[in-house]
Amino acid sequence: MELLDETDLKILRILQENAKLTTKEIADQLHLTASPVYERVRRLEKKGYIRNYVAILDKKKLNRPVTAICMVSLRYHNEGFIDTFERQIKELVEVQECYHMAGKVDFFLKIHLESLEMYHEFVRSKLSKIANIGVLESYFVLKEIYATTAIDI
Repeated sequence: MELLDETDLKILRILQENAKLTTKEIADQLHLTASPVYERVRRLEKKGYIRNYVAILDKKKLNRPVTAICMVSLRYHNEGFIDTFERQIKELVEVQECYHMAGKVDFFLKIHLESLEMYHEFVRSKLSKIANIGVLESYFVLKEIYATTAIDI
């Protein structure tokens, strides 16, 4: 893996904070000219350090105030069953995040919905249709204290 220098790290920190900044605005913060900053950003994108640029939406303003955390344990754990579960979970548009876990549960799902009733309907009509689920535990966020997409670099 290629080592990043301090300028590369500064660029990544700046972009994590505000990806809408222009190359010139980033260059001004770093006391550099725009051309080398442009080349560095393009290299960071090409090498995969920057995977994508996204807008972070306000779930409450979009009427998705309920955050549910689902802990899923599968009945069967061979590779085929795990692959099937992963494929099926990706098809559920309500699931924002899914992690294959080590420990007591197999998968961690994060879901944003309109209401507890909508979560009940989601479990009943979609999640329960996945045949290999053995145990499903649901938790609901009462208050979001802190959330970030930034990686400390």
